[in-house]
Amino acid sequence: MNNKVYIATSIDGFIADKNEGLDWLQTVPNPKNDDMGFADFMKSIDALIMGRKTYEMVKSFGGEWPYSKPVFVLSNSIQEVPDHLSEKVSIINGPLNEVLEKLYAQNYLDLYIDGGSVIQSFLKQDLIDDLIISTIPVILGGGSPLFGETDKLLEFEFVSSKLLLGQIVQTHYSRKK
Repeated sequence: MNNKVYIATSIDGFIADKNEGLDWLQTVPNPKNDDMGFADFMKSIDALIMGRKTYEMVKSFGGEWPYSKPVFVLSNSIQEVPDHLSEKVSIINGPLNEVLEKLYAQNYLDLYIDGGSVIQSFLKQDLIDDLIISTIPVILGGGSPLFGETDKLLEFEFVSSKLLLGQIVQTHYSRKK
């Protein structure tokens, strides 16, 4: 059972700008449309847990739903999903340990945790096993931070680091056991 984060941040640690925008993610040219390891990462997970804001952002992109794996939206305010997503997206809520128990019981053992608030909640309860962070060479000066306050020190070990597109540094850390 592994809870994994795969996310991009600015140099100053933000995942969205002051207006919750993501345009800054496109500041590094990607002429060959390199997915920067995302497809391989997706092969390593069984399902996604994302927050309501992330779900709504992904829905707003339009087009076909981008995930082939089941998506569980952690939300107390959304009651149902549109019919065209009903076989791909489920709403789930409750204490994180109970949510994880439900998903693990359904054999969803390797989970992609996505969305700033959700990631912070998982970290606060020491429920993240792997962090894969791609640092985009921009400073946003504010916005939505990746990390929030925690009640205790969380230790991770360096796994690897690689340079992508000649400018993006992707670093993988695993929870120190």
